[in-house]
This record gives sequence, structure tokens and C-alpha cells, in this order.
Amino acid sequence: MSKDSQLKKALGPFTLWGLGVGYVISGEYFGWNLGLPIGGSYGMLAATVLVTFMYVSFILSYTELACAIPRAGGAFVYCARAFGPLGGCVGGLVQIIEFVFAPPAIAMAVAAYIHQRFGGIPVEGIAIGAYLVFTGLNAWGVRQAALFELTVTILAVGELLLFCGLTLPSFSWTSFSIDPLPNGYSGIFACLPFAIWFYLAIEGVANAAEETRNPQRNVALGFGTAMFTLVILALAVFFSATGVAGWEQIVYPVPGAEASDAPLPLALALVVGSDSVWYTLLLGIGLLGLIASFHGIIFAAGRATFEFGRSGFAPKILARIHSASGTPRIALAVNLVAGIIAILSGKTADIITLACFGAVSLYILSMAALIRLRKIEKDLPRPFKAVGYPYLAILALSLASLCLVSLFYYNPQVGFLFAGLVGLGLIYYALRGRHQLIADWAR
Repeated sequence: MSKDSQLKKALGPFTLWGLGVGYVISGEYFGWNLGLPIGGSYGMLAATVLVTFMYVSFILSYTELACAIPRAGGAFVYCARAFGPLGGCVGGLVQIIEFVFAPPAIAMAVAAYIHQRFGGIPVEGIAIGAYLVFTGLNAWGVRQAALFELTVTILAVGELLLFCGLTLPSFSWTSFSIDPLPNGYSGIFACLPFAIWFYLAIEGVANAAEETRNPQRNVALGFGTAMFTLVILALAVFFSATGVAGWEQIVYPVPGAEASDAPLPLALALVVGSDSVWYTLLLGIGLLGLIASFHGIIFAAGRATFEFGRSGFAPKILARIHSASGTPRIALAVNLVAGIIAILSGKTADIITLACFGAVSLYILSMAALIRLRKIEKDLPRPFKAVGYPYLAILALSLASLCLVSLFYYNPQVGFLFAGLVGLGLIYYALRGRHQLIADWAR
């Protein structure tokens, strides 16, 4: 491996916790509420419980791979090692789709929060401007990016706890139960993508393993503490927001309006009023929660695209590391262009769903890789062993498969777009990628 494709080791367990929570925490601020018109409060709750079991089982299993094979490619490298180049190519493609298309959705929510306070600024302009700023911060340096992520994550967690403290006293089961299943029990499966949004991208901690000091220990600590934090926050926010005045009040700013990307301000306004200092504080620090995920997933996406180039499955130029900053600037720039195109589509719900297609496919392939590596590489050093293996790994794989089937059934157009993007990547692999010399890339 050449020096210009080596990442710097600058991360510890606390910064990994910050990355893990930061990648995901925007899912507590927006996105999940878009599932309420489909599933209602009961349907969304059932979907959230199902997805929570999937993620806990997945992380308790996936951590074994991240500690045993600490590489920036994450699932791409694990699938390649388990199934060979073609399997690695598919794993890398679905991972890139998840990480590249999650930030545009978050950028739209950032813009919605700002637009809610300063209505004269175009939403798309705010979103693109944010993308440019935080791609630049990621390009600046690994340590600077991680410290920024940790700071905004701590503030965002504190703001969510404050939000719950202000709204939970107004919780009413009667309000929570208004029109609880608008589309019957089938709504539970239809709103799964928005329940996944509560936790999507926590697996990005694995993509920082190569830049972690003592990854065999610190990655496990980062994963475990981040997952615990997110489960508590997801359930607390869901109940405290939905139970104030019913789910419609945190989806539609006014009857007949389009669904909002800013549900927490809508809920808090019902409790303290939109002129309250608490409301202003939520918009300010709540914006930092969105920024934490936006910035963090840009970080993970850059590493995923970088590894794809370094391993020869994409143009080698993507694997260049800037000599001064130690960051994959070209990979970050390519992801930026894809993100701006997605923003200009203006379809937040579809972008979220596309990212979810990538995520659940990654979970299925990763669990299959874990099981296969246990069989073919019994002597592989495993500093952390999957908890409850093989039962939790099989549970995670099964629940992720259920989610993937539901996603395709209820979102066929987005599903075909996802399949088309994977297909384009496989065409490149067949025509060029598999012919490139790859020196020990999976080891």
C-alpha cells in the first residue's frame, strides 16, 4: 500500500462514540415522522421496535468484523474477504449508495430548519451551501473533523434530552392513539424505511477503524456505547413528540400542507409556543444535531468511496490521500457532486428510502460474510466475538431481509433505481474493475 493511500490514526473510543451517535442523531430530529401518515402512531411504534431489534442484533455481530479487519472499506472489505471480488463489489456498491444518499436527505432537513426561521432563503440553496461547507471541513483534516463531530454530537444529545424533558409532561396516551393505524396493519411494513432512519449509518463506525488507535479495543467500545445511546434517544423522542397532540401535528405544519422535515419544532411549539426561548434554542442546537449526522456521514462516505478506489473497483484517483491533511479529498469531491444532484431532485422521502435500500442490503451481506468467515477463517484473530452467535447474526439477517422485501413491495420505483445503480457499478466491474491488478486488497 503506497504512502499516498494511507490514512492517519487519530481516533479514540470517545471520538468513535461521537462519530457513531453523530452519524445517526439526525434520525431523531427528522425523517421518522414521514412514516406516521403511512403507519400511524401504533404502526410506526411496531416498526421502530422491529428495527431496534434488528440494529441491536446487527451491531453485536458486526463489531466482530470491524475489530478483526479494521479497514476503511468496512462492509466492502468484509464481503470481499468472505465471497471474493464480486461479492466485495456488491457489498461496496450498496454501502456507497447508503452513505452517499443519506447526506442529501439530511441537507434538506438542515435547510428546512433554517427556512423555518428565515423563510426568504431558498431551501435548495441552503442545502447545497451546507454540503460545500461540511465537505470542506472533512477535507481539512481527520482530527479536526472528529473533534467537530464530537462537540456538535454532545450538544445535540443534550438538546434532545431537553426536548424530552419539556414535552414528556404533556404526553397523553389519548393523543398518541389518535388514528393509530390509518392504513391498517400493512402500514407497519410500509413505514419501515422511516423507522430505519432512527439508526441508519451507525455501521459507519467500522469505516473509521483504520484511523483508530488500538482498533481491536476501541471500535467495540465505540459501537456499544453509541448503540445504547441511540436506542434510548429514539424511543424517548418518538413518544415525547407524538404524544403531545397526535401524529398529524408533527407531520403537517397546517392541515393540507406538505409533510414537514422539522417535527420537533412543531411538537415543542404546541407546548411552549413558537416565541419561547426554548423553541429558539431547539432550532439552534437542533440544527447542530442535523449537522452532526450530515458531517459524520460525509466522513464515512468519503472512506467508503476511497476504499473502493484503493482496491481497484473504481478509478484509482479516488484513492489519493492529500499529503498535508491526510484526507481523501477527491473521493469527498465526487460524493459532493452526487449529493448536489440528489438535492436538486427535491424528494427527501425517496432519498431516505434509497439510502435505506443500501443500508439493509449492507446488513444482509455483512451478516452473511460474518457467518462465512467463521467457517473459512477459523484462525482469524477476533478480539471481539459476536454476542449470541450465530443466533443474533441470523436474527439480524432475517429482519434485514424482511425490511428489504417490504422496501421493494412498497417502493418499487425507488427499488428499481437502487437496482439500476448497483447494476451500473457491476457493469464497470465487469468491463474494467476485475481486470485491474489488486495487490492483497482484501487482506
